[in-house]
Amino acid sequence: QVQLVESGGGLVQAGGSLRLSCVASGRTSSITTMGWYRQAPGKQRELVAINSSGGTTMYADSVKGRFTLSRDNAKNTMYLQMNTLKPEDTAVYYCNARYSFLDYSWGQGTQVTVLS
Repeated sequence: QVQLVESGGGLVQAGGSLRLSCVASGRTSSITTMGWYRQAPGKQRELVAINSSGGTTMYADSVKGRFTLSRDNAKNTMYLQMNTLKPEDTAVYYCNARYSFLDYSWGQGTQVTVLS
């Protein structure tokens, strides 16, 4: 199995920046795809950004040009640099990692609140 722990959330003014981190442990050598998702109150969880091993990264239209996903495989860590934050970015952000065809893990989530 793979365990994931997110950190870096917090309270920020609109226009500000935050960097989220997701540290993986366990069967990290089996991880292929990793991604960030978010869930706002009363809404479904949605994809923010996803990266497949080999380098391709896809972003939700709502965050393109503002958010950047990166991975440091040596540290088993994935990051989400979030710039020019908007109130509508307020949500709990979750890290996800796939480590087999059928298996994936979620982190516990980290709250991001953007004040207008």
